[in-house]
Amino acid sequence: MTLLGRFTVVPDGTVTTPQGFRAGGLHCGLKKTERNDLGAIVCDVPAAVAAVYTLNAFQAAPLRVTQESIAAGGRLQAMLVNSGNANACTGEQGLADARAMRDALARRLGIAEELVGVTSTGVIGELLPMTKVLAGIEALPEKVNAAGGEDFSQAILTTDLVKKVICVRVNIGGREVHIAGAAKGSGMIHPNMATMLGFVTTDANIESKHLQQLLGEATDSTFNMITVDGDTSTNDMVVVMASGLAGGEALQPGHADWEDFAAAFRHVSEHLAKAIARDGEGATKLIEVNVHGAVSQEAARAIAKTVVGSSLVKTACFGADANWGRIIAAVGRAGQPVNTETVDVSLGGITVLKQSKPVAFDEDRAEAYLKGDIVQIDVHLNMSDSGATAWGCDLTYDYVRINAAYRT
Repeated sequence: MTLLGRFTVVPDGTVTTPQGFRAGGLHCGLKKTERNDLGAIVCDVPAAVAAVYTLNAFQAAPLRVTQESIAAGGRLQAMLVNSGNANACTGEQGLADARAMRDALARRLGIAEELVGVTSTGVIGELLPMTKVLAGIEALPEKVNAAGGEDFSQAILTTDLVKKVICVRVNIGGREVHIAGAAKGSGMIHPNMATMLGFVTTDANIESKHLQQLLGEATDSTFNMITVDGDTSTNDMVVVMASGLAGGEALQPGHADWEDFAAAFRHVSEHLAKAIARDGEGATKLIEVNVHGAVSQEAARAIAKTVVGSSLVKTACFGADANWGRIIAAVGRAGQPVNTETVDVSLGGITVLKQSKPVAFDEDRAEAYLKGDIVQIDVHLNMSDSGATAWGCDLTYDYVRINAAYRT
């Protein structure tokens, strides 16, 4: 068990570790391989809920149906997800199919339809093969159990190479409270609200409005600060469910342990966000850009994300080329206040630019550093005291190969 300040990371924890949660997955035939492509998280009780959704104008049908469910009852008891088909840009039939999925799982679980959320990921513009999907939903409850977190995590993947999961434990009022998460995302990642798909469970006693506040704050500094390819998906969503079964006094701002809970929640969000960036399609390394000394946090965030999203910066990292000119060019085009006489840039602690002037540095040392699997870029604007961090990945030949044949 890893201790991180006010909370601990739970080894082998999954979305079913918090009290009251079960999960599972199966293969219903949406993917050509035998990997799971249908999954669900189920809570023993109606859970407090918070969610953030893509700001892409072409919002996928399942997201609209999930918003309908949450608006109707303000709580969720189950989340249903399929991979291999996004059910996006599918018109009225897509909406009908998403509602049919929601209603089918509700009937199988014996709960109200508005207690079920739905989400999908995969190819855009193709109708779901509903015969396969509905047959899968019929069989799914038999796969849902307290040990099913790993099967669920596999069911949400598309081009991902690894499952992205985490669980932490934090002491709240003398009680053990868990926060766990699972996410997917590898391509079409430039979120403007959330990650590709993220699911967070907790047994904390917390109302939906406070959970929504926490998710919004965490999203701004974690999920919204990653990029793989500059494309925002039609299906991005993060949903949080809180069973409340840990008991104790309700958590809210001002609670003696609120900051501890918020820190643990943010760690879960940041871990999942970084895992998505690290697993970008074709990626060989994680890139972290830290911006310091900006005039505002908004400016720092915009600059950090511009640098980490630059195709030229990404390819330089792939080629282990310490081409700091690409970094400074990205800083300058971010549309934020910059003093062009005071910028410092370093790569893994190797200063390459000081007060906007080139610095002699050991090229071999810089190349060796850039060949590692984590690249840290620090940009000091030296204008004020605001900062931000963004995460991304390098741009490789494999990214083109994967996306040139995504449907085939």
